[in-house]
Amino acid sequence: MAKKKAFVLRIQPEMMEALEKWAQDDFRSVNGQIEYLLNAALVKSGRKKSDKK
Repeated sequence: MAKKKAFVLRIQPEMMEALEKWAQDDFRSVNGQIEYLLNAALVKSGRKKSDKK
């Protein structure tokens, strides 16, 4: 597994609450949800190739 880099994320409380709810709905941690969303945005923008084979 690739090494992950930790960093601080400052976020508005309302956005954090919405992310927590969304992550629960998708059975993910908030960190996992943020990674999922960032990956999807990178693939959609063409800045990253899809992980699907």
